[in-house]
Amino acid sequence: MRIFFVVFILFFLPLHAEDINDPFEDINRITFEFNESLDRNFLKPVAQAYSKTPKPVKKGITNFFNNLEEVETTVNQVLQGKPELAINDFSRFLINSTIGLGGLIDVATKIGLTRHEEDFDQTLALWGVPTGPYIMLPALGPSSLRDTLSRPFSSFLSVTFHMTETDVNIALKGIDALETRERLLEIESLIYGDRYNFVKDSYIQYLEYEVKDGIDVGDEFLDDMDDFLIDQ
Repeated sequence: MRIFFVVFILFFLPLHAEDINDPFEDINRITFEFNESLDRNFLKPVAQAYSKTPKPVKKGITNFFNNLEEVETTVNQVLQGKPELAINDFSRFLINSTIGLGGLIDVATKIGLTRHEEDFDQTLALWGVPTGPYIMLPALGPSSLRDTLSRPFSSFLSVTFHMTETDVNIALKGIDALETRERLLEIESLIYGDRYNFVKDSYIQYLEYEVKDGIDVGDEFLDDMDDFLIDQ
């Protein structure tokens, strides 16, 4: 799940925009303005209204969607040659889907099974596939060529992809996007300067952080933001 609202303003790190491979900047900036307008006029106001939902309810919704991601994470752990982590993550899915009432309660974490996030973009990176040029996708937001090519496989691994009820599928994806956008409201004030460059820099740093599993990145702010996004 890496739609526009996931990476919109994830992390702050003083990178240099000119060092990033962005050959389509003119088109990307036009797309970025479209996405900004979409967020400003629709998603953000709805997310602000959703923020008034009781905290236990929001926590349950977050846990539910985190649980759906465990299947994709498990498969990518296997593809990355991490069988022990794959067992851990699939065990989380089984436990939270049953004892945790469909994932609403994160029982697995309480008994010591740590949550991870792995997607096919990270797997391709581990296999040596280069990031490629930076791309701003309409509605979906910042991406790279590698990340864009990985999306169909990641989508196939998502639980919602295999739901036969179209209305339910659309509703779940909409709630997922809304829930994620609401969690980012608190850190939105971190954006400064050229918003396009800020989002681009943050996204590229986020990719590096995820590919390296947070190892040898060495930025305290990144660690704090990762904890924020996982714990909320």
